[in-house]
Amino acid sequence: MAAKKSIRSESGKVRRVIVVGGGLAGLTTVIKLCEAGVPVDVFSLVPVKRSHSVCAQGGINASVNTKGEGDSPQVHLEETVYGGDFLANQPPVRGMTEAAPGIVFMLDRMGVTFNRTPEGLLDFRRFGGTLFHRTAFAGATTGQQLLYALDEQVRRFETINVEDDQGVGIPGERMVRKFEFWDFLSLVLDDSGIARGIVAQDLKSMEIKAFSGDAVCLATGGPGIVFGRSTNSVINTGTAAAAVYQQGACYANGEFIQVHPTAIPGADKLRLISESARGEGGRVWVPRDTKEKRPGRDVPENERDYFLEEKYPGYKNLVPRDIASRELFKKCFHDKRGIFNRRSEKNENEVYLDVTHIPKDTLRKKLAGILEIYEKFVGEDPYENPMRVFPAVHYSMGGLWVDFERNAAGSLVVGSPRNQATNIAGLYAAGEVDYQYHGANRLGANSLLSCIWSGMVAGPAIATYVRNLNKSSYDLPTSMLEKAEQRELAKYEAILKMDGSENPYQVHAELGEMLLVDCTIERHNSTLDGVLAKLEDLTDRANKVNVLDTSSRSNQPAQFTRHLFNMLSLARVIAQGARNRDESRGAHFKPDFPDRNDAEWLRTTLALHKPGDDNHHGIHYARSLDYELGGQRVHVTDEVDISLVKPRPRKYEQAGAASTILSEAKQPQSPSAKVAPKVELR
Repeated sequence: MAAKKSIRSESGKVRRVIVVGGGLAGLTTVIKLCEAGVPVDVFSLVPVKRSHSVCAQGGINASVNTKGEGDSPQVHLEETVYGGDFLANQPPVRGMTEAAPGIVFMLDRMGVTFNRTPEGLLDFRRFGGTLFHRTAFAGATTGQQLLYALDEQVRRFETINVEDDQGVGIPGERMVRKFEFWDFLSLVLDDSGIARGIVAQDLKSMEIKAFSGDAVCLATGGPGIVFGRSTNSVINTGTAAAAVYQQGACYANGEFIQVHPTAIPGADKLRLISESARGEGGRVWVPRDTKEKRPGRDVPENERDYFLEEKYPGYKNLVPRDIASRELFKKCFHDKRGIFNRRSEKNENEVYLDVTHIPKDTLRKKLAGILEIYEKFVGEDPYENPMRVFPAVHYSMGGLWVDFERNAAGSLVVGSPRNQATNIAGLYAAGEVDYQYHGANRLGANSLLSCIWSGMVAGPAIATYVRNLNKSSYDLPTSMLEKAEQRELAKYEAILKMDGSENPYQVHAELGEMLLVDCTIERHNSTLDGVLAKLEDLTDRANKVNVLDTSSRSNQPAQFTRHLFNMLSLARVIAQGARNRDESRGAHFKPDFPDRNDAEWLRTTLALHKPGDDNHHGIHYARSLDYELGGQRVHVTDEVDISLVKPRPRKYEQAGAASTILSEAKQPQSPSAKVAPKVELR
């Protein structure tokens, strides 16, 4: 007997859903839930407007084709799955690419200050992996503009009262309640393993508290800080995903970590120089003479090696990021062609990214944001001097496994409770924290799109799930919340008592340096074996740290120590997945296994936490999953749905590499293609 479709529980409490994360995916999920009449509690580690989405620079993809190039959502689908080396389930990608134009127009109506053409149309730039102008942008601060626009929409719901079943407002109950500076600790699970809320910690008072929720959606971003220095914000430790992974959630394709080709090397972090610089005509080069010591601006044109343009004449500087990063790495490490740095008086592992040939007015109009970052942190004028850059860890294609329900047209069943659902009933995930949309490599400017699209999918899915609950979380005994709260309080108190000899920040520094060197662009099995052994040593040392601070308010070292344990957990998933996958696919490159192996590895890595399994460092790898949703069992496998685009060798040496597969997409569905079984719960 399903629960009444009521805003109140049987005990009279207002039923709510919890969304963790205030970036683009989280805010979009909140908006869609509110539109469906479902009240939401939003938890964010930082003020919502400081969520990591604010750092996105280049733009958001949508095949609007205003430039008459023949682009379309179908081509966008093709190039996304092709760029991802065919590891992404294709129906969710089709849903995303078909929705993309409408999403951009929606954002335009919300007031996002997109750049426009002289005719007043939305302007679009090129990004990697395509020959089409598909990326809408707001200068070089697109993420910030999108985040602020969605935040305004959510703030409107913060002022609106929840209405009961008769349409009467309930005093004191807002549609959205916001909890900023709260750190997610764990899920509240009932005896059947269903998510019934969360436990979180107030980072000012350090209070630990359990909150009820009829469903939980994680939209907490990626794990970039596991690698120490990256282009990510320091909050991106992956702690929430690691916590629910250790509670039973499946983590998928963890080994696929994107390294962005162009970032500013720095002692504290690596600052992104967006792909939009190359999209607007920026060129990558090194001097042909390895002994060249002149400043980049003084090196004559005929003495420059534009190596991407020479090797990839069709796509030139806009090959996909995995390919560009490998070429830059090869040029510096294998060919020893890094450029001379006047400050260190030696050749460094850097290449030039040159925009000095582009008119300054164009640069100020379209790239001012990132050029300002370069000038501020490097101390050189990028309008006059080629920028010095090198690849940096940037994005995780892997993340929490989430499901989908395919419709007859090869897209998604709108509102299906399976969409964006993890294998823990009642737990959903959206944004970079999920694995769904990018396969083995993300194309630039697909991240903002996937964040918003996954939120648009997750909201209706969660609303359906909540309407069909047999019993609201708000009608369950409070002892369930108290037990979860006490468990996390005991863990935190144990951290406060840690008085060993190790420094948690030093352990993290060694973790990040090891992964950065041994588990990014090139991977070797013998090295990965050493990484896994070292992770065991680092875990032992983490158990012997000194917490450094025992204060009762704003205790950052204690919080960091908790995150450190979670980062170590994710590091094992990443490294073990890389060790297991003996092929090269997308961002995962093994020189000893240089080819893609579809016969054995055209499948999703499904990692489950299994404490005590020393053979696999506490990880169990599954070929299938069975989970319960709405009282029914759902069975899925690790097969990838390739029913829309037939896999083929991935090459970018010639122009239009992806477009050559368009005709094959129209062929009948492969008999071996996975079709998700249906669950009728709507």
